[in-house]
Amino acid sequence: MKPSVNLLSPDNHALVLIDFEGQMAFATSSIALSELRNNVAIVAGASKIFNVPTVVTTVAEESFSGPVFPEVEEFYPMATSGYVDRTSMNTWEDEAAYKAITGKNKKKIVLAGLWTGVCIVGPALSAIEEGYQVYVITDACGDVSKEAHERAVQRMIQAGAIPVTSIQYLLELQRDWAREETYVPVTNLMKKHGGSYGLGIHYAHNMLKH
Repeated sequence: MKPSVNLLSPDNHALVLIDFEGQMAFATSSIALSELRNNVAIVAGASKIFNVPTVVTTVAEESFSGPVFPEVEEFYPMATSGYVDRTSMNTWEDEAAYKAITGKNKKKIVLAGLWTGVCIVGPALSAIEEGYQVYVITDACGDVSKEAHERAVQRMIQAGAIPVTSIQYLLELQRDWAREETYVPVTNLMKKHGGSYGLGIHYAHNMLKH
C-alpha cells in the first residue's frame, strides 16, 4: 500500500519552467506549437492547482526572446510571480535562478522548457551532478528539430533523468480521484487543454446528467 518514493507528489518537488518565450518558439519544430502550448498549460495549471513550488525563468526577455507564453502568464502572472531573467543558456549557471531553484529545498526537480538540447540539458545534467533527482516533461519541451529534441532527451536519460509527460505529471499529482478538493480544477483543466481525453471528460460529465 506504500507508494514508490520515485512518484511525484505536490510537496516533494520543485517545478522549473524555462524560456517559454516567443523567440524560442518560432524555431521549435519538434512538436506542433498548438500541442506544445496545450501541454505547457497542463503543466503550469497542474502546478498551480497543487501549489507546487515553481520557478519561471526567461532569457533576454526584453532584448531578444520576448514575453512568456500566455499559458504560463495565465497561471503565473509576470507582475506577481518573480520571473528570473538570465543571460546564460544554462539556468543552473545563473546565480539568481540557481538560488531560486535550490531555495525551494526539494531534492526532486521537474523541468520543462525550450529548447530541449540547450536550456533543459544544461540544468538537468548540472542538477543531477549535484545530487538532485531530475524529471523532464518531454512533451512540454521542444527543439529546432525532432533529432535535436530526441538526442537531448536520450542524453538526459543516460545521465539519470526521468522522462514524464504533461498529462502523466498532472495525474501523478492527483493520484486519487477521491481527492475532491482538486477533482474539479483538474478535470476543468483537462476539458480545456486535454485534447481527446479532455473531450471524453466533458462528454462523460454531460451524459451522466441523463
